[in-house]
Amino acid sequence: MQSKQNIIIYKTKDGPELSVKLEEETIWLTLNQIAILFDVQKAAISKHISSIFKSGELEINSTVSKMGR
Repeated sequence: MQSKQNIIIYKTKDGPELSVKLEEETIWLTLNQIAILFDVQKAAISKHISSIFKSGELEINSTVSKMGR
């Protein structure tokens, strides 16, 4: 099976432009991109993601790229 990869550009009138990677059914964003998207500090996103992994809601190996581990 061949994997399709696309880049999606997201831009609003008032906000910055975000380029995100779409791979099969997964959208990949960096911590910085998520912080920009939700207009919060990077530390808030990092803390929230850490809590998700600690609670077992998601597993790090299935949700974080190999480069991000």
